Amino acid sequence: MQQIRMVDLQAQYKRLQPEVDKAMADVVDQTAFINGTDVKTFQNNLEDYLKVKHVIPCANGTDALQVALMALGLKEGDEVITSTFTFIATVEVIALLKLKPVLVDVDLNTFMLIPEQVEAAISENTRAIIPVHLFGQGADMNRLMEIAEKHQLKVVEDTAQAIGSNYQYNNQVQKLGTIGDIGCTSFFPSKNLGCFGDGGACFTNNDELAAQMRMIVNHGSQKKYYHKVIGINSRLDTLQAAILNVKLKELDDFNNRRRKAADFYDGAFKDHNDIQVPARTQECLHTFHQYTLRVKDGRRDDLQAYLKEKGIPSMVYYPVALHQQEAFEHFIKKTPNLPNAEQLCKEVLSLPMHTELTNEQLNYITDAILAFFE
Repeated sequence: MQQIRMVDLQAQYKRLQPEVDKAMADVVDQTAFINGTDVKTFQNNLEDYLKVKHVIPCANGTDALQVALMALGLKEGDEVITSTFTFIATVEVIALLKLKPVLVDVDLNTFMLIPEQVEAAISENTRAIIPVHLFGQGADMNRLMEIAEKHQLKVVEDTAQAIGSNYQYNNQVQKLGTIGDIGCTSFFPSKNLGCFGDGGACFTNNDELAAQMRMIVNHGSQKKYYHKVIGINSRLDTLQAAILNVKLKELDDFNNRRRKAADFYDGAFKDHNDIQVPARTQECLHTFHQYTLRVKDGRRDDLQAYLKEKGIPSMVYYPVALHQQEAFEHFIKKTPNLPNAEQLCKEVLSLPMHTELTNEQLNYITDAILAFFE
């Protein structure tokens, strides 16, 4: 049996190597490393895939979130509501822009923002909501968009872990990231659509926001050396765009492979007394960026240690909720009571999940976990 990896980028590359190598070689031959034709091609291809008017490529997913908030014209002290159970980047950019993060709890089963708690957290200073589509599944966008419209708030979707996920919004199927005012994603190598370094993008159907974001990622400039707004330098490298053009054609297959592996895990652990498989909502076609169990009775760390002995990698996403992070003490004057997130931090364990998992590997992983609980 091949070595089990948390994410097997090597095997995926080997499968796609001829096309990926040619795409990279073409960029080197052209020596158009910045804003080469592959960047525009990828932008157009992703617009077609997402069925969205505008894609704005940038350097990474964190920049995408920052650019989105900058484009909304928020002012120092404005409040942005988001999840406490997510990667730090979601809240980091709020703090960097001197906005106020307001963190709310998540559902124990779906790991998503609880809409009722979002609405309860709205104040006269609230300006935006950032739903996080965690682990490949969508937040409750139908309810969150209702809340946003009711209170005249902007919505920035953090789609870094859910690119390609279909969502039933207002009785129509849309890709996550295209429902709110702006969607953001990351092309970090381990993502469902990943490049060979850092990369990211924003997407929107709003012409004005798109124009603003294009300026922001280019030093606030539409015309070279003429700067209309304060911006940043955030570009998607041509080499990375070339790789993403190859992989974008495979994205639906990538996501189907992940779902097939998730189905295998689900079947092995169904109705198990000691572990809970990830919930799947009716509205969203889960793309399983991560396959995350909840391990009951305080046995998560013991199971992780046991799996390591068996040569099976696993990860805890996330061991500390954001409202408990030292970095945000200055921004969160009073630590909120968010018990679900704190409980999840003690229970969650993500298993190997990628496009190259074999039945032999899946059998070995599931057999080991079941044996642990015997």
